[in-house]
Amino acid sequence: SVGRLGAHAMSESHPLDRRGVVWGLVAVALVVALTFIGSDRLAWFDAALIGYLFGTVFAVFGVVYRYAVWLRRPSTAMPNRRGWDAFRQRKGRNLVALPSLVATQLLTQGFIRRRSRARWLAHQLVFWGCILAALVTFPLTLGLLHFESVGQQADRYQVYLSRVGTLKFDAGSILGWTIFHALDIAAVLVLAGVFIFLRRRLHDPGALAVERSGDFLALAGLFAVSVTGLFLTVSSTWLDGRFYAALNTIHALTVILGLMYLPFGKLFHIFQRPGNLGVAYYKQQNAEGAPAVCRRCGDDFASAQQIADLKAVLPEVGFDYTIDGSNADEQDNYQDTCPRCRRASVTLAQTARVGGFG
Repeated sequence: SVGRLGAHAMSESHPLDRRGVVWGLVAVALVVALTFIGSDRLAWFDAALIGYLFGTVFAVFGVVYRYAVWLRRPSTAMPNRRGWDAFRQRKGRNLVALPSLVATQLLTQGFIRRRSRARWLAHQLVFWGCILAALVTFPLTLGLLHFESVGQQADRYQVYLSRVGTLKFDAGSILGWTIFHALDIAAVLVLAGVFIFLRRRLHDPGALAVERSGDFLALAGLFAVSVTGLFLTVSSTWLDGRFYAALNTIHALTVILGLMYLPFGKLFHIFQRPGNLGVAYYKQQNAEGAPAVCRRCGDDFASAQQIADLKAVLPEVGFDYTIDGSNADEQDNYQDTCPRCRRASVTLAQTARVGGFG
């Protein structure tokens, strides 16, 4: 029968993937070493941020572990391997095209804009808000970034990256205000994106049809981190520091829990997204290669390489799409059928099953 579920070759599995654990521990060791060296042997490490460091280390281990396991799955391993093969075959041309792919696939995310402008705007607001927050939070947490007064001027500062002095600015200038309120700006961007997402998920019929609890959990986490962060500014600016200690504790908890949730929830797709670059190279190579020909009507319908890869991967995940009664040496496969003929085959099978229509 076409599309029957194949028998799974079950083997004894370990609770944790050993290779993933090794890569995760290597990543943690690099973070700890970077913190020690970058903070000038902890001279510029802020002990008040130890909780953030714990959350960062946990997130790094979890993300690297899950990514290593995800990358070895048959459905991921094949496109990953083909993407690298396609990149190496035309390395010069692909290197030239890489900045454009990074801009369209990762930064501007034009493929989302083609689906919905509101959805694209929400993605952009959350994306750039999170990028800005990460560029400030992680260097501060690891002790890589700190500020020092310039001479005896209490309102003039210099930005230091580890031991290297960089930009000097006045605290009262527009630049100074922007630097000291970068996390507030990031929070406003994220909140704007979260509100657009919420409006869409509460009113759009298509979004409601595919809604999952994890979608709201990710939005709730982003909302909590952003709001509690803004409350700290409200306390210090307009409330003379009242409730600051309690708000700071609440904000730290939301950030740490958010970091610990990162490897397990929907936000993990942030780290999967760069894989789109390899898929783009793979698609381009397939478009230039030989087409697959439908076994039923003889028309071209996809790339021959893509269909061959699909037929190789599906048995590995337990699906057998070979057709009964076909020649043992040259087995027919349902994947060799174009979408139009698949729809026709289903219609004919249903018609025969009910004894005809009309």
